[in-house]
Amino acid sequence: MKEKLIVALDVHSRDAALSLVRLLADHVGLFKVGMELFNSWGPAIVREIGGERIFLDLKFHDIPHTVAGAARAVSALGVKMFNVHATGGSEMMRAARDAAISVSAGNAPSPIVLGVTVLTSLNQKCVERELKVRESLASYVLHLASLARDAGLDGIVCSPQEIQLVRAACGKDFVIVTPGVRPAGESLGDQKRVLTPVQAVQAGADYLVIGRPIIESDDPAAAARRIVDDLATVG
Repeated sequence: MKEKLIVALDVHSRDAALSLVRLLADHVGLFKVGMELFNSWGPAIVREIGGERIFLDLKFHDIPHTVAGAARAVSALGVKMFNVHATGGSEMMRAARDAAISVSAGNAPSPIVLGVTVLTSLNQKCVERELKVRESLASYVLHLASLARDAGLDGIVCSPQEIQLVRAACGKDFVIVTPGVRPAGESLGDQKRVLTPVQAVQAGADYLVIGRPIIESDDPAAAARRIVDDLATVG
């Protein structure tokens, strides 16, 4: 079950990030490098950690040509997975997928390319009032997931609350990565659509992204082990 756990290295310090990697390497599957850490230290931090253990969470969203160039660059780093915003449209998502495949050219596995659906910090009210999406949030997530699947992406990022809907529509081989996961009793922070780790895996998630409950713990390794132990109870 530890392979399902992705720890979010949401820190800006190189030393703090590498210290967490050393502490947690034997207890988790992957590490998420997001905008804060990547924009502080660039590709060098990916190389130091080892791309094969990284979910690069930069959420590319631009014209297809630009996103293809970015996808080639991060694929060359050997990352395990990276993401683009599904709202960039089918052409942009296909460009990212094709660029990732072109870098591996059969010599190594291509990165898993994911489409980000709706951020877990948003709720129905935000989607309706600010983004002017008139359908339900769950229906909109499913639409974006289907768009990503049809564009050839390997999977999507969605909140735990949409996992079952996406799994039923997109099939067992479609990769579902979910942030917005909080162990029971933990603060929700800025997350609005959440489940516990056990609930998320029971719903059908392939990977769980968890940051603050682990990295802000007095004992990050113990916090990670508790989550993995809880996941081991899932039949």
